[in-house]
Amino acid sequence: MIAQSFQYESPGTLAEAIALLNQYGDEAKVLSGGHSLIPMMKLRFASPGYVIDINGIPGLSDIKEENGVVHIGALAREADLEHSALLAKYFPIFKDVTKLIADPQVRNMGTLGGNLAHGDAANDHPAVMIALGASVIITGADGEREVPIDEFFYGFYMTAIQQGEILTEIRLPVPAAGTGNAYHKLERKVGDYATSGVAVQLTIGSDGIVTAAGIGLTNVNPVPLRATRSEEALVGKPLTEENILLAAQYASEDCNPSADLRGSEDYKRHVTGVLVKRMIKKAAERAMAS
Repeated sequence: MIAQSFQYESPGTLAEAIALLNQYGDEAKVLSGGHSLIPMMKLRFASPGYVIDINGIPGLSDIKEENGVVHIGALAREADLEHSALLAKYFPIFKDVTKLIADPQVRNMGTLGGNLAHGDAANDHPAVMIALGASVIITGADGEREVPIDEFFYGFYMTAIQQGEILTEIRLPVPAAGTGNAYHKLERKVGDYATSGVAVQLTIGSDGIVTAAGIGLTNVNPVPLRATRSEEALVGKPLTEENILLAAQYASEDCNPSADLRGSEDYKRHVTGVLVKRMIKKAAERAMAS
């Protein structure tokens, strides 16, 4: 199918983009990488009268570290995340996740901000952001506001972004020494949505005790899910096989997958438990080596 006709706008500043959003109201959609919006427009799932392309706005694709926080501009491409030396230093999880997203053509254009703003629980980055304890910066006519990732996703394709606002930045706290992170998903074929995906970040003290844990789950819940009980099964305890298995069990019990062509509910719960166990061990290996 072909998208219905629309008016294209290409503002040169963030203020101009926000003004256009407020002018056109619900008829406007923001275009960043386009790999979520354009397919929906072609299928007529979305039919905006105005498309506001923010790719010409400077300063929205930087990746930098300031005062113990890593700042990632919303227009940073998947390829930028994959090849960033700064992210590789603290977050090898980005190499894990980006290589599993679609194909090189998509990764050269798809953006982190667009991935999150789409609000799709089947996307990979929401789970990663949950595991890493991210916050997002949302900018509107009244300025910026910072939203913790656990308060960002409201429902199916619903986020904290309000009319007239744009997601402009993602912030990640620089992890403490002894931290490792990892992500993997099971997919039927390259580019498919995940049957299940798991992101894990662990901080392990010199005494072998887990001092912090973040676990996010992909596509096994109507909204991106933090595996809270799994985290609690690890924090304050040694990383024993028993505790790892308990965390995996809790994740499989607490997720809420839907049966589809990728598998039954029971199968997805089983896969989630297996991936949690594997990613905990992989994150722990990286923590020990850091």
